[in-house]
Amino acid sequence: MPTDDSAPVITGIGITAPTGIGAEAHWAAVLAGKTGIDRITRFDPTPYPVRHAGQVPGFSAEERVPSRLIQQTDHWTHLALAASDAALADAGVDPAGLPEYEMAVVTSSSSGGTEFGQHEMEALYQHEPDWVGAYQSVAWFYAATTGQLSIRHKMRGPCGVLCGEQAGGLDAIGQAGRLTRRGARLVLTGGTDASLCPYGLTAQIATGLLSTAADPARAYLPFDRDASGYLPGEGGAILVMESAPAAARRGARPYGRVLGYAAGFDPAPGSGRPRALHRTAAQALAQARLAPADIDVVFADGAGLPADDLAEAHAISALFGPRGVPVTVPKTLTGRLYGGGAPLDVATALLALRDGLIPHTAGTTRLAPGVDLDLVTDQPRPRDLRRALVLARGHGGFNSALVLGR
Repeated sequence: MPTDDSAPVITGIGITAPTGIGAEAHWAAVLAGKTGIDRITRFDPTPYPVRHAGQVPGFSAEERVPSRLIQQTDHWTHLALAASDAALADAGVDPAGLPEYEMAVVTSSSSGGTEFGQHEMEALYQHEPDWVGAYQSVAWFYAATTGQLSIRHKMRGPCGVLCGEQAGGLDAIGQAGRLTRRGARLVLTGGTDASLCPYGLTAQIATGLLSTAADPARAYLPFDRDASGYLPGEGGAILVMESAPAAARRGARPYGRVLGYAAGFDPAPGSGRPRALHRTAAQALAQARLAPADIDVVFADGAGLPADDLAEAHAISALFGPRGVPVTVPKTLTGRLYGGGAPLDVATALLALRDGLIPHTAGTTRLAPGVDLDLVTDQPRPRDLRRALVLARGHGGFNSALVLGR
């Protein structure tokens, strides 16, 4: 278990999100409550019951990704490649100057290269097998982003991908922390996702979890009386994690420290056993050697599904007491980004620790019965922030918790 002095540190943040490209653009939009959710433009959504989502504004792969990689990879990977360049620049790190085997890559993914895969399948069904490009074999694959980042930056240490839907983003960061404690000098971690294509949207609609509300401002309302599901989104965040000694040697100024992490899995529905989120959060605090009173803000998962929201609210209240800690869900401005969602929450939490501001939960106005939370709404709340708890849950029962320190 890390102490404050030995805990791995985050020294660089790269963001490609519906709220903006770059950490400061994203942070300004979050504080202003400026939504990145709008009508889907990557294809015509008219035939579908869900027509709004969070899309990264003004993103041009031609401007941010080598032309060779554009043809070989999916939009999801393009977003991560751009975010990784930004994160390394933000950290002031040139990977060419570091030993290749002391750098690693661990990312999260949920949908994989959905859009790329759809186009190749269309070529197969409409033509002949030889119309399908060779890169179909890798561009759709969950590990494609990790592999491309490793190749591009010559990071040849331990590399991997975590697939736990929304929770996988915290799992990736947790694994990156393990690698730094085992000798890795630097790890690129976090994740992005991009499932806004007809095939990807159809698959999501089939879950029954997406909101079909016509007004996008009232479609994704976590912990609200009118909650009816969530809206999807694309993008996420890539982070530079370093061991504390390595960062200190080069004079880096970290955004914060990763103090604790834990993961759990819900029991089978109908088993009568409680969901695992409370236990998972408690274990993350225990690993960080902290008490609930040491946490200044919780970045909640906030699924926007009444039963899930109530279960999360009960888990938070059981750990901190009723209204015992400020809670926020800034992802109402982006939609749920799946593999990219939790890394974006971590980036937002680090910026909140830096500036002493808790971003508000846009949209939610009336808490649902039984939700006894101090949910920050209306506007950001100034507060001396030292430590934050980030929660994430994934479809099927995954749940994870990460503790950050200033």
